[in-house]
Amino acid sequence: MTLRHQIIALAIVPLVISILAITTFITWQSANLAKNSIDTFEQNMLKTKEAEILNLTNLALSAIQTIYDKAGSDDEAAKQQVAAILTSLDYGKDGYFFVYDYDGNNIVHPRQSFRHGHNWLDLTDPDGDKVIAELIATARAGGGLHQYKWQKPSTGQIADKLSFVVSLDKWHWVVGTGVYLDDVFAQSAAANAGMRANIKRTFIIVALIAVPSVLVVFTTCMLLTFHERRMADSRLKALTQRVIDTQEEERARLARELHDGISQNLVGVRYAMDLAGRKVRTNVDDAAVTIDRGVEALNGAIKEIRRLSHDLRPRVLDDLGLTAALEALCYHFAERTGIETKIDASGFTDTLKPEANTALYRVAQEAFNNVERHSGASKLAVKLWSDGGRARMTVTDNGTGFDGIKDGVSGRSGLGLRNMQERMAHFRGLLLINSSEAGTTLTAMMPKSANRPADQQAEAA
Repeated sequence: MTLRHQIIALAIVPLVISILAITTFITWQSANLAKNSIDTFEQNMLKTKEAEILNLTNLALSAIQTIYDKAGSDDEAAKQQVAAILTSLDYGKDGYFFVYDYDGNNIVHPRQSFRHGHNWLDLTDPDGDKVIAELIATARAGGGLHQYKWQKPSTGQIADKLSFVVSLDKWHWVVGTGVYLDDVFAQSAAANAGMRANIKRTFIIVALIAVPSVLVVFTTCMLLTFHERRMADSRLKALTQRVIDTQEEERARLARELHDGISQNLVGVRYAMDLAGRKVRTNVDDAAVTIDRGVEALNGAIKEIRRLSHDLRPRVLDDLGLTAALEALCYHFAERTGIETKIDASGFTDTLKPEANTALYRVAQEAFNNVERHSGASKLAVKLWSDGGRARMTVTDNGTGFDGIKDGVSGRSGLGLRNMQERMAHFRGLLLINSSEAGTTLTAMMPKSANRPADQQAEAA
């Protein structure tokens, strides 16, 4: 996965997960609240129905109480009178009273007259409930409620019914009435439908908020990515141009060094050899002196070649390490410039990778060049040490200092300073510059990641 895709994923994935989590939580919470509300509503409706049929049963019992109390157990006239009263006590299209004896024979049923005089003890509803037998058992146990399925008179359809029954023990009768619960369940179903509609509406609202948000985040990420890519391209072009400029500067410097130093020395050697040759041919006595001068000039050319090769890549850095290379650099710098140069590397433990050693050496080399060219310093001090396994180096001079912004730490010029910063940034290190009229201190700090692996350090030890 590319960096751009990682940025987009890190920006969008948490947002999508958060939206899904919030939506799921809201949906779950809403469903629970709605279900609890609907269950409470249904229970309240059932309790209302229970209270209703209990009151109706009490009213019916009050209507027949006088006759029942005065009648005997075999008073057929009183029974017929009570049956007539209960038959007449209907209410609404689906409200009526029914009477069965203990054996299951129907005595009163105003809505289903075909049941009168027949035994229905074995009657079962679609759920397998023996309705009449259960009603008789409930009544004989002291009375109570029983729910079952029964045909609703107004529609002719089977519906849930809740009945309350009591017994007239003297006559072995069961008297009851009931209410149909399809209205209650219909209201519960309507509430459930409303709940589902609300959840769907919530999903739509969340989607209307979430989708534009994701699109905005995605668009922003894309714009930022394109902006960063353009900046990276421009920086890459600038870096490429700086590399080319550096190469050209280095070539120009080598050309000057070769022309002004080595070339002149070799020309002097050639002239000395020609002069010595003429003197030898003419038997002049000081031919040996001329040859010595040529040898001296040749030695100067050799030294100049060594100096150039040392500047390009010092062998001591590869052979003896960073400390020895910096000491040699300080010695040659002091010899060449006359600037008093000191180095303190007593607290340094060389555990750096070869590339990191080269980076620190090049930083010091560039710092020395800046001191020589621009600072006007008379003293230079280098300190190299290790702090918690991290390499540290400071280069301090007593020169005139400089303004980092004006002189190119952050500007377009100051290629050497930028090169030093980029060398350190390559290893995730830091380069700090503190400059004033009293002098300049350059601090280079390498992280632990620039060190060699532990096994390589053990082998080197």
